[in-house]
Amino acid sequence: MLIAGFPAGAWGTNCYLVAPAAGEECVIIDPGHQAARGVEEAVAKHRLKPVAVILTHGHIDHVASVVPVCGAHHVPAWIHPDDRYMMSDPEKALGRSIGQPLMGELTVGEPDDVKELSDGARLKLAGLEFGVAHAPGHTKGSVTFRMPELADVPPVLFSGDLLFAGSVGRTDLPGGDHAELLESLGRVCLPLDDSTVVLSGHGSQTTIGRERATNPFLRDVAAGLGAAGHAAPRRGM
Repeated sequence: MLIAGFPAGAWGTNCYLVAPAAGEECVIIDPGHQAARGVEEAVAKHRLKPVAVILTHGHIDHVASVVPVCGAHHVPAWIHPDDRYMMSDPEKALGRSIGQPLMGELTVGEPDDVKELSDGARLKLAGLEFGVAHAPGHTKGSVTFRMPELADVPPVLFSGDLLFAGSVGRTDLPGGDHAELLESLGRVCLPLDDSTVVLSGHGSQTTIGRERATNPFLRDVAAGLGAAGHAAPRRGM
């Protein structure tokens, strides 16, 4: 399996291209701010053919390049219905008034083909399978994508802004809810095998085992502390 990832734009948001191997079809995850060029470079380098864009949530740092990327490759974008409005109205998602400047070069709006994700769905794209788990807390429509273990490749969780190495997503923006995020951590992340590789929306790669042992938020959830544990962080968007 091939996973090519790179941080993009002002928020350093991780964008991933996933394919069975070089020279095959691929899925693009979270093409955010200024990600279009990096996507095209990865497509050319690995001789890939994009077939879909899938989105962990609707914040502008994860979706800003959806329109140009989908348009360039004539592919659909998949997003949870609770976050779909953010593609056309990013200011509302950030608690800003319409008309306030927001990184003037951003292209907002929906691509021509938008498909909606649902909890428990299994997307079969580019010869791969992605299990969808609705994981609200950072936003109402946040999801994760999980790929099962393949031969000598461990299972992979694309966690978006639910779980980071050593931290979790912020919950102080519209639609955020710290208690809801902790519930999502317990329901989506804690049951996973320790060997599961976590590729998040920001920061470095980690594993469920490492986060179970060291992440203060995941440890609070495992200990049943819930909202009585560590306070919500305010990292990134």
